[in-house]
Amino acid sequence: MTEKEWYKDWFNSPFYHKLYFERDEKEAAAFILKLAAHLQLKPGSRLLDIACGKGRHSKIFASLGFDVTGIDISPASIEYANQSASDKLHFFVHDMRLPSWGNYFDHAYNFFTSFGYFRTRREHDAAIRTIARSLKPGGTFVIDYLNVHYAEDHLLPEETKQLNGTNYDIKRWQDEFHFYKTIKVLDASLTKPFDCTEKVAKFSLGDFTDMLSFQGMQVQEVFGDYQLSNYDIRKSPRLIVVAGKANSQPADKEKRLYSDGRATDALT
Repeated sequence: MTEKEWYKDWFNSPFYHKLYFERDEKEAAAFILKLAAHLQLKPGSRLLDIACGKGRHSKIFASLGFDVTGIDISPASIEYANQSASDKLHFFVHDMRLPSWGNYFDHAYNFFTSFGYFRTRREHDAAIRTIARSLKPGGTFVIDYLNVHYAEDHLLPEETKQLNGTNYDIKRWQDEFHFYKTIKVLDASLTKPFDCTEKVAKFSLGDFTDMLSFQGMQVQEVFGDYQLSNYDIRKSPRLIVVAGKANSQPADKEKRLYSDGRATDALT
Protein backbone atom coordinates (compact mmCIF):
# COMPACT_ATOMS: atom_id res chain seq x y z
CA MET A 1 0.00 0.00 0.00
CA THR A 2 1.55 3.27 -1.05
CA GLU A 3 1.59 6.28 1.25
CA LYS A 4 -0.51 8.28 -1.13
CA GLU A 5 -3.33 5.77 -1.34
CA TRP A 6 -3.58 4.27 2.17
CA TYR A 7 -7.03 5.80 2.61
CA LYS A 8 -8.49 4.12 -0.48
CA ASP A 9 -8.04 0.56 0.81
CA TRP A 10 -8.73 1.45 4.43
CA PHE A 11 -11.94 3.41 3.75
CA ASN A 12 -13.16 0.53 1.59
CA SER A 13 -12.63 -1.95 4.42
CA PRO A 14 -15.55 -3.14 6.57
CA PHE A 15 -13.24 -2.91 9.59
CA TYR A 16 -12.87 0.84 9.10
CA HIS A 17 -16.61 1.32 9.43
CA LYS A 18 -16.82 -1.02 12.42
CA LEU A 19 -14.07 0.88 14.22
CA TYR A 20 -15.30 4.41 13.56
CA PHE A 21 -18.97 4.44 12.68
CA GLU A 22 -20.76 1.90 14.84
CA ARG A 23 -21.55 4.71 17.23
CA ASP A 24 -24.50 6.61 18.66
CA GLU A 25 -26.72 7.72 15.78
CA LYS A 26 -28.54 10.07 18.14
CA GLU A 27 -25.36 12.15 18.57
CA ALA A 28 -24.96 12.51 14.80
CA ALA A 29 -28.62 13.45 14.37
CA ALA A 30 -28.46 15.99 17.20
CA PHE A 31 -25.41 17.65 15.62
CA ILE A 32 -27.08 17.89 12.20
CA LEU A 33 -30.30 19.30 13.65
CA LYS A 34 -28.41 21.88 15.67
CA LEU A 35 -26.24 22.88 12.71
CA ALA A 36 -29.17 23.14 10.27
CA ALA A 37 -31.11 25.30 12.74
CA HIS A 38 -28.12 27.54 13.45
CA LEU A 39 -27.39 28.10 9.76
CA GLN A 40 -31.11 28.62 9.05
CA LEU A 41 -31.03 26.36 6.01
CA LYS A 42 -33.93 26.99 3.66
CA PRO A 43 -36.25 24.11 2.69
CA GLY A 44 -35.24 22.51 -0.58
CA SER A 45 -31.64 23.77 -0.45
CA ARG A 46 -29.08 21.74 -2.36
CA LEU A 47 -26.46 20.21 -0.05
CA LEU A 48 -23.16 18.49 -0.87
CA ASP A 49 -21.83 15.97 1.67
CA ILE A 50 -18.10 15.55 0.89
CA ALA A 51 -16.54 12.23 1.95
CA CYS A 52 -20.00 11.06 2.97
CA GLY A 53 -19.02 7.47 3.79
CA LYS A 54 -22.11 5.29 3.98
CA GLY A 55 -24.32 8.36 4.01
CA ARG A 56 -25.13 8.74 7.71
CA HIS A 57 -25.18 12.54 7.69
CA SER A 58 -26.62 12.75 4.18
CA LYS A 59 -29.67 10.71 5.18
CA ILE A 60 -30.34 12.94 8.18
CA PHE A 61 -30.16 16.07 6.02
CA ALA A 62 -32.47 14.50 3.43
CA SER A 63 -35.00 13.64 6.15
CA LEU A 64 -35.16 17.37 6.92
CA GLY A 65 -36.33 18.14 3.38
CA PHE A 66 -33.06 19.09 1.67
CA ASP A 67 -31.82 17.88 -1.73
CA VAL A 68 -28.62 16.07 -0.77
CA THR A 69 -25.73 14.74 -2.84
CA GLY A 70 -23.10 12.61 -1.13
CA ILE A 71 -19.69 11.84 -2.63
CA ASP A 72 -16.98 9.48 -1.40
CA ILE A 73 -13.83 7.86 -2.76
CA SER A 74 -14.90 4.43 -1.47
CA PRO A 75 -17.00 2.36 -3.92
CA ALA A 76 -18.10 0.04 -1.10
CA SER A 77 -19.41 2.96 0.94
CA ILE A 78 -21.33 4.44 -1.99
CA GLU A 79 -22.77 1.04 -2.89
CA TYR A 80 -24.14 0.80 0.65
CA ALA A 81 -25.35 4.41 0.70
CA ASN A 82 -27.21 3.97 -2.58
CA GLN A 83 -29.58 1.57 -0.84
CA SER A 84 -31.13 4.73 0.63
CA ALA A 85 -31.02 6.82 -2.56
CA SER A 86 -34.12 8.71 -3.66
CA ASP A 87 -35.11 11.68 -5.82
CA LYS A 88 -33.78 13.94 -3.04
CA LEU A 89 -30.81 11.81 -1.96
CA HIS A 90 -28.03 10.99 -4.42
CA PHE A 91 -24.65 9.26 -4.01
CA PHE A 92 -21.61 9.10 -6.30
CA VAL A 93 -18.08 7.71 -6.17
CA HIS A 94 -15.90 10.80 -6.54
CA ASP A 95 -12.50 12.10 -5.46
CA MET A 96 -12.92 15.50 -3.80
CA ARG A 97 -9.77 16.80 -5.53
CA LEU A 98 -11.30 16.43 -8.99
CA PRO A 99 -13.65 18.92 -10.70
CA SER A 100 -17.37 18.27 -10.30
CA TRP A 101 -20.43 20.53 -10.19
CA GLY A 102 -20.08 24.26 -10.75
CA ASN A 103 -22.06 26.95 -8.89
CA TYR A 104 -24.69 24.33 -8.04
CA PHE A 105 -24.95 23.76 -4.29
CA ASP A 106 -26.23 26.11 -1.60
CA HIS A 107 -24.17 24.44 1.13
CA ALA A 108 -21.35 21.90 1.39
CA TYR A 109 -20.10 19.84 4.35
CA ASN A 110 -17.09 17.76 5.27
CA PHE A 111 -17.46 15.95 8.61
CA PHE A 112 -15.42 13.78 10.99
CA THR A 113 -11.90 14.82 9.90
CA SER A 114 -12.48 13.53 6.36
CA PHE A 115 -9.72 15.80 5.07
CA GLY A 116 -5.97 16.16 5.55
CA TYR A 117 -5.11 12.76 4.05
CA PHE A 118 -3.40 13.80 0.84
CA ARG A 119 0.35 13.83 0.36
CA THR A 120 0.84 17.51 -0.52
CA ARG A 121 -0.67 20.88 0.33
CA ARG A 122 -1.34 21.38 -3.37
CA GLU A 123 -3.74 18.40 -3.35
CA HIS A 124 -5.60 19.82 -0.36
CA ASP A 125 -5.81 23.17 -2.13
CA ALA A 126 -7.26 21.37 -5.14
CA ALA A 127 -9.98 19.87 -2.94
CA ILE A 128 -10.87 23.26 -1.43
CA ARG A 129 -10.93 24.78 -4.93
CA THR A 130 -13.34 22.09 -6.14
CA ILE A 131 -15.57 22.62 -3.11
CA ALA A 132 -15.60 26.40 -3.59
CA ARG A 133 -16.45 26.10 -7.26
CA SER A 134 -19.30 23.68 -6.53
CA LEU A 135 -21.03 26.32 -4.39
CA LYS A 136 -23.32 29.04 -5.59
CA PRO A 137 -22.17 32.61 -4.85
CA GLY A 138 -23.05 33.28 -1.23
CA GLY A 139 -23.06 29.55 -0.40
CA THR A 140 -21.57 28.15 2.79
CA PHE A 141 -19.06 25.40 3.54
CA VAL A 142 -18.68 23.66 6.91
CA ILE A 143 -15.62 21.58 7.71
CA ASP A 144 -15.38 19.52 10.90
CA TYR A 145 -11.74 18.77 11.71
CA LEU A 146 -9.73 17.69 14.73
CA ASN A 147 -8.31 20.53 16.83
CA VAL A 148 -4.56 20.09 16.31
CA HIS A 149 -3.58 21.76 19.57
CA TYR A 150 -6.00 19.67 21.65
CA ALA A 151 -4.94 16.47 19.85
CA GLU A 152 -1.26 17.19 20.52
CA ASP A 153 -1.97 17.58 24.23
CA HIS A 154 -4.18 14.48 24.47
CA LEU A 155 -2.42 11.99 22.16
CA LEU A 156 -2.87 8.41 23.46
CA PRO A 157 0.22 6.43 22.31
CA GLU A 158 -1.30 2.94 22.52
CA GLU A 159 -4.77 1.50 22.76
CA THR A 160 -6.56 -1.82 22.20
CA LYS A 161 -10.22 -2.06 21.26
CA GLN A 162 -12.41 -5.14 20.98
CA LEU A 163 -15.57 -4.59 18.94
CA ASN A 164 -17.96 -7.43 18.10
CA GLY A 165 -15.22 -10.06 18.12
CA THR A 166 -12.67 -7.94 16.21
CA ASN A 167 -9.48 -6.80 17.92
CA TYR A 168 -7.87 -3.46 17.01
CA ASP A 169 -4.33 -2.74 18.21
CA ILE A 170 -3.73 1.01 17.81
CA LYS A 171 -0.50 3.00 18.07
CA ARG A 172 -0.30 6.79 17.66
CA TRP A 173 2.53 9.28 17.20
CA GLN A 174 3.21 12.64 15.61
CA ASP A 175 5.82 14.82 13.96
CA GLU A 176 5.85 18.51 13.09
CA PHE A 177 3.34 18.25 10.26
CA HIS A 178 1.24 15.12 10.79
CA PHE A 179 -0.51 12.77 13.18
CA TYR A 180 -0.03 9.04 12.56
CA LYS A 181 -2.07 6.06 13.66
CA THR A 182 -1.19 2.42 12.94
CA ILE A 183 -4.14 0.05 13.25
CA LYS A 184 -3.64 -3.72 13.28
CA VAL A 185 -6.87 -5.67 12.83
CA LEU A 186 -7.21 -9.25 14.08
CA ASP A 187 -10.41 -11.05 13.14
CA ALA A 188 -11.47 -14.66 12.65
CA SER A 189 -12.40 -13.89 9.04
CA LEU A 190 -8.82 -12.88 8.19
CA THR A 191 -6.09 -15.34 7.23
CA LYS A 192 -3.53 -12.82 8.51
CA PRO A 193 -3.76 -9.51 10.41
CA PHE A 194 -4.77 -6.47 8.36
CA ASP A 195 -2.92 -3.27 9.14
CA CYS A 196 -2.98 0.32 7.97
CA THR A 197 -1.21 3.54 8.93
CA GLU A 198 -3.37 6.64 8.86
CA LYS A 199 -1.69 9.98 8.26
CA VAL A 200 -3.52 13.25 8.93
CA ALA A 201 -2.11 16.73 8.34
CA LYS A 202 -1.82 19.18 11.23
CA PHE A 203 -4.03 21.87 9.74
CA SER A 204 -4.78 24.71 12.14
CA LEU A 205 -7.45 27.40 11.98
CA GLY A 206 -4.87 29.63 10.29
CA ASP A 207 -4.22 27.01 7.62
CA PHE A 208 -7.92 26.64 6.85
CA THR A 209 -8.34 30.40 6.79
CA ASP A 210 -5.53 30.57 4.20
CA MET A 211 -6.84 27.73 2.03
CA LEU A 212 -10.41 29.00 2.09
CA SER A 213 -9.59 32.67 1.44
CA PHE A 214 -7.36 31.68 -1.49
CA GLN A 215 -10.46 30.16 -3.11
CA GLY A 216 -12.73 33.11 -2.43
CA MET A 217 -14.25 31.87 0.85
CA GLN A 218 -14.18 33.74 4.15
CA VAL A 219 -14.36 32.19 7.62
CA GLN A 220 -17.58 33.34 9.30
CA GLU A 221 -17.80 31.24 12.48
CA VAL A 222 -15.70 28.71 14.39
CA PHE A 223 -17.01 26.14 16.89
CA GLY A 224 -15.19 23.75 19.21
CA ASP A 225 -17.53 20.76 19.54
CA TYR A 226 -20.72 19.16 18.25
CA GLN A 227 -22.80 21.28 20.60
CA LEU A 228 -21.51 24.34 18.68
CA SER A 229 -19.69 25.73 21.71
CA ASN A 230 -17.14 28.51 21.28
CA TYR A 231 -13.77 27.37 19.96
CA ASP A 232 -10.93 27.27 22.49
CA ILE A 233 -7.49 26.60 21.01
CA ARG A 234 -6.47 24.28 23.89
CA LYS A 235 -9.74 22.97 25.34
CA SER A 236 -11.90 22.28 22.28
CA PRO A 237 -11.75 18.73 20.87
CA ARG A 238 -12.98 19.81 17.43
CA LEU A 239 -12.36 22.62 14.94
CA ILE A 240 -15.63 23.29 13.11
CA VAL A 241 -15.26 26.09 10.57
CA VAL A 242 -18.13 27.81 8.75
CA ALA A 243 -17.04 29.72 5.63
CA GLY A 244 -19.00 31.69 3.05
CA LYS A 245 -18.30 31.94 -0.66
CA ALA A 246 -17.84 35.42 -2.06
CA ASN A 247 -19.81 36.65 -5.04
CA SER A 248 -16.75 36.21 -7.28
CA GLN A 249 -13.60 34.15 -6.95
CA PRO A 250 -10.00 35.41 -7.24
CA ALA A 251 -7.85 34.49 -10.19
CA ASP A 252 -5.46 31.59 -9.68
CA LYS A 253 -2.03 32.55 -8.42
CA GLU A 254 1.28 30.82 -8.93
CA LYS A 255 2.64 31.47 -5.45
CA ARG A 256 1.22 31.98 -2.00
CA LEU A 257 2.34 32.63 1.54
CA TYR A 258 1.05 30.40 4.35
CA SER A 259 0.01 31.64 7.78
CA ASP A 260 3.24 30.39 9.38
CA GLY A 261 5.40 32.33 6.90
CA ARG A 262 6.14 29.43 4.51
CA ALA A 263 6.18 30.22 0.82
CA THR A 264 6.49 26.57 -0.22
CA ASP A 265 4.53 23.38 0.43
CA ALA A 266 5.71 21.69 3.63
CA LEU A 267 3.58 18.59 3.13
CA THR A 268 5.86 16.71 0.73
